[in-house]
Amino acid sequence: MGIVKFAEAESTAVSYLMMTKKNRMMKRKTLIFVGAHPDDESFGVGGTLAQYAAAGVHVYYVCGTRGEVGEVTPEAMQGHASIGDLRWAELKCAARELGLADVIHLGYRDSGMAGSEENKHSQAFAAAPMEEVAGRVVTIIRRLKPEVVVTFDPIGGYRHPDHIAAHNAAVKAFHAAGDASQYPEAGTPFQPQKLYFHVFPHRWVKVVVKVMKLLGRDPSHFGRNKDIDLAGLVEIEFPVHAVVRLTRRSARIRDRAAACHASQLGGGSPRGGIMGLVGRLLGQKDSFMRAYPPVSDSKRESDLFQGIE
Repeated sequence: MGIVKFAEAESTAVSYLMMTKKNRMMKRKTLIFVGAHPDDESFGVGGTLAQYAAAGVHVYYVCGTRGEVGEVTPEAMQGHASIGDLRWAELKCAARELGLADVIHLGYRDSGMAGSEENKHSQAFAAAPMEEVAGRVVTIIRRLKPEVVVTFDPIGGYRHPDHIAAHNAAVKAFHAAGDASQYPEAGTPFQPQKLYFHVFPHRWVKVVVKVMKLLGRDPSHFGRNKDIDLAGLVEIEFPVHAVVRLTRRSARIRDRAAACHASQLGGGSPRGGIMGLVGRLLGQKDSFMRAYPPVSDSKRESDLFQGIE
């Protein structure tokens, strides 16, 4: 009897060890993107997020605001109580297209562009204490345990104050998440392995700036609201340490997700206009600067999970 029980216990122990090993082997990788508004997940890194989600990675979007300051036509507002409600509905549509595991709102309000009155709103994302925002991101990191964290470059792509706020919070949270002495109320410490900034190679933007000048257009007042300084952006170039080449399927998914944000496209196509042309010239790829671990050689990565066990 005792032998039977021992054999059963041994068999159970072996089965448990095999299941544990299998679970470790099958553990899905996790990536989080820390952004600012509904549409940042599609217009910037959408292809990369879609490609990793399709490969089985848990991909999450940590979104600072609900895009309350976005310009919206009266027609687009039908069926929605506020701009924030409309844009969040568009974000849900995009998240389904991209295959995201979830979208998490940090609880702040759209700050608008630099210098606008919206910057002074009591709930403005850009005006929130960075320690507070980082603490909320730490809580999310410790809960989701991502190997990879992605956010904007240090100037937020085009100097949008909310993008810069997201960058600053993500960087601080990345390094604080594994430190038990910081944000002890945020859960058990967990240290992600890699931190990337999405960057936009400026060589073609420089061409666009020259063409705009030849056409008599002012590149310092670019975009739907003429509030983006393209001429100033080309003066800053961040290094590219990783290039994710997109499959045609990932690119199509990205475009479908971008199309969900119809209120922000002004009736146009997500691949239209001058910047759509730039995107086509650059090809189907997304570029990233690796902020951590430090880069020690000039070899570019092709996978953000490269080197992660």
